[in-house]
Parts: sequence; structure tokens; C-alpha cells
Amino acid sequence: MATIKDVAKLAGVGVGTASRAMSGKGAVSADAVAKVQAAVQALDFRPSNVARALSLKTLGMVGVYVPEFGGSFISRILNAIDAELRAVGRHMVVASGCGQGDARQQALEGVEFLVQRECDGILVFSNHLLEADLQALQARFPRVVLLNRQSPVLGERAFYADHELGGRLAARALLSQGHRAIATIQGALDAPDNAQRMQGFYAALAQHDIEVKSAHRMDGGFTFASGHAAATRLLKRKDRSFTAVFCANDVMAMAAISRFTQAGLKVPQDVSVIGYDDTDVATYTAPPLTTVHMPIAELGAQSCRHLLNLCYGLELEVQRDFAPLVVWRESVGPGPHFSSSFVK
Repeated sequence: MATIKDVAKLAGVGVGTASRAMSGKGAVSADAVAKVQAAVQALDFRPSNVARALSLKTLGMVGVYVPEFGGSFISRILNAIDAELRAVGRHMVVASGCGQGDARQQALEGVEFLVQRECDGILVFSNHLLEADLQALQARFPRVVLLNRQSPVLGERAFYADHELGGRLAARALLSQGHRAIATIQGALDAPDNAQRMQGFYAALAQHDIEVKSAHRMDGGFTFASGHAAATRLLKRKDRSFTAVFCANDVMAMAAISRFTQAGLKVPQDVSVIGYDDTDVATYTAPPLTTVHMPIAELGAQSCRHLLNLCYGLELEVQRDFAPLVVWRESVGPGPHFSSSFVK
């Protein structure tokens, strides 16, 4: 196997010059760079990752903690992060919440796993870590960035979208189509982003003196099973006067549409359904799902860029505007009050 000494010898330059030519760091003439590149190709030279790590005092590796691997929501984040890392020659190691203990303990253990792997920096996606946990982590490992959550401790190192506005947009979408009797299926009760989107949704309805009946407020858990179960409970209510349902994520919305269809209801003719997130499969449901687009992939990419700047002294441009918007498809149709005047 060829070494850097072999490359330098074939190129007719010193080892230091060959190293600088390959790393792109330091003063090297264009002629020397061309000779080194030719030697690298001729010898099929592949630098040792271990040697590079010892030289640069970095593994070129970023840790990512996510609560679980399943679902398109998490996969979009991981794909966006991976693309940003590969663009600058870095890679990631991912840990999820598993093992003993509650969700907080699993998150603590997952993050500790990444710290022990000597990652250059860590991206954390967790609603269960306390501010005290984040403060302790930052004290011993400063290069931490938080995803999809605000944090007084981490400040600008916390990247989040405006979920309160997302909830408002969902409500306005249903109101604009003449719906006044509305049901909801919310997500995990311990998720701050769920609370924010539901708060925004109810606040927008309240501006028009509309309130969702307690009997029409269902709890879910961001899963297909919880959405299906919540839709079943809605169908069993004596009062089934609702004409539209807001689901706190697309997965539950898809499950609700399936359950309503099984019960003989047509979407959107009998009941309209609006989701949240705008996952990849939302376009392919029957009918295609109207939903609130949350730029979660952009959030993952920008948070990764910020961490890359922290870890490697890069100057990548970082954006912080993650505005939601309604993506109109076919699962929301006109309601009983569609002809009434309403200003969006």
C-alpha cells in the first residue's frame, strides 16, 4: 500500500509539500499540486483516516442524536445533515433513544455515547432533555447544537421552526373553506412543538369566536396507530357534528383518513382532514393530503452548518428563517359556511 512518502518521491517534492497539496492547506505552487495529484492517481493513494485525525486533532466526524430512527420526519433531518457533512468531507455517527429508563435517560445515554466516541461536535434532537441537562452537557462539551427546540441555555445554538404560526395557518386554512365545527388530534403531550402548534391552532379559531368542543379534542402520539385510534374515538362520539379535523402530524392524518374511509365517510366531501409536516408521502395518499409544510430538512441543514462553523472554523452561510406554509392538495374541501365572508 502506497504511503505519503511514496507520493512525495514520485512527485519529486518533499513530504510536507505533498501533505499540503493534498489537504489544500498551506502555500503550495500550482505545479507542485499538479505533480502530487498525478502521483496520487498513479499510486492509487488513499490517506489514512487515523493519520489524518492525529495530524489535524480531529476525526472529521459529527455525532447526531435522534429519539428514534423510524419515520420520514427523522429521515429527512438525517439526510439533510448527511448532505451538508459530505459537502465538506465530514461524516456522522448517529445514536438513538433505546435501552433502559425513560425517554430522558435514553437521551442522556445516547448523547453520552456520542461524547465517548470523541465526535467533533454533536447535534441533539430531543424534547426530553432538561435545560439543566443541556447546561451540564455544554459545560463539558461546548460544541453542541439543538434541533427543533428553543433553549435559554443554548441560545443561538438552538434551531427551531415557528410551530405556533404553523398551527395558526392550519386553522386559517379550515376557516377559509367554511369549516366551523372542527375536531383535533394532537401529538405527544410532552412535546413542546406539539403544544405550540395546538396553541396556535386554538388561538386562531378563538379570534373568530370558535372553540373546539372538548369531546372533539383527541390525544394522539404522532404514530399511525394513535391517529387511527383517535379517529375511531371521534366516530364513536354521540356528537359527530364536526366537518373537519386538524391532525398534529401527517402520519396521524393519513391514519384518520383511512379510518374515516373504513367507516364509509368520504374525504373531503363528508369530512376534511389537514395534516402537519408535509412528509414525502403526503402527495400520494388518497386523497392527497393538504398539510402545513414545516421546513424540517432546511432546519437540519442549517443547524449542521452552524455546527460545522463551530467545529472547523468554516464560514458557511447560516439561515434561521424556517417559515411554515400551507400546501393545498385534495383532503380539504368546502365546508357548510364556505359562502360566508372570511378574510384570511
